[in-house]
Amino acid sequence: MSRAAILGVLVASCAISVAAAGARQGQQPPASKPVLEIQKLRDNLYLIGTGSGVGPGFIGGNTAVFVTERGVVVVDTKLVGWGQAMLDKIKTVSDRPVTMVINTHTHNDHTGSNTEFPATVEFVAHENTRANLSKPTCPPVTNCDAFKGANAKFLPKRTFKDTLSLLSGKDRIELYHFGAGHTNGDAFIVFPAVRAMHAGDMFPWKDSPFIDRGNGGSGVALPASLGKAVAAIKNVDTVIGGHLPPASWNDFQEYQRFNQDVLNATREAKKAGKNVDDAVASMKLTGTYKGYESRRLKAAVAAIYDELDGK
Repeated sequence: MSRAAILGVLVASCAISVAAAGARQGQQPPASKPVLEIQKLRDNLYLIGTGSGVGPGFIGGNTAVFVTERGVVVVDTKLVGWGQAMLDKIKTVSDRPVTMVINTHTHNDHTGSNTEFPATVEFVAHENTRANLSKPTCPPVTNCDAFKGANAKFLPKRTFKDTLSLLSGKDRIELYHFGAGHTNGDAFIVFPAVRAMHAGDMFPWKDSPFIDRGNGGSGVALPASLGKAVAAIKNVDTVIGGHLPPASWNDFQEYQRFNQDVLNATREAKKAGKNVDDAVASMKLTGTYKGYESRRLKAAVAAIYDELDGK
């Protein structure tokens, strides 16, 4: 299956691709916008969720709000058009200004409202995320057009390769990158004082992930990258994923095992000469992993097949 065919499957089947099709740069949210809700997770850590799934109710990925002594740190900014609504909602829990935005990766349902935050905000991301957002042209799930011209000032100015430590004391934030997976620039954002982590779309839902090969994603590398995160990150209880309710560290570990099993089963199916459809039909992982779905399995298997073929 070609990359173009895979993208077609993803746009049809993945929530993130639905968001991309309905919220490209310049297109405004529906007139009757969903009401944002902010949820307290731990002490000074809050969550602004994803809305009601896909379609008009979908507003983008999970946003973390971390209130520090120096100001408010926001992780991920949803689709275009939600910046002011988030700023207004943040004011209900803190009168401090937003001083920093961290993007977990490049997709437009996580970076879409960057340009709607004050220009005084410091933008932070992995170096590959900045590179993806700076491309002359990019896949539809990446809104690189939003950062051209005068809006280049909203690109992440502070970047990192492997790790980065921000702020200090109880406000300390640790950023990690362990290799390719969903994209080539996925960052894990850890808040040590409250034992919490934002994993972005390296843990998007309880189903196969979207492997964005156009932005350096790798279904082959994903389980190993997740495994490195499991091994290296300590003392986390609460995990904010890209598009699911707050989860536990055990849930995150389970997601790593699930993706390893998907990769192993895909390798075995390909070695046996099965096509993508037969490979998917032979996998019974939802029986092993309770609460998991298989709606996105075919797209993930197809992406791995192409990657193994060197396409």
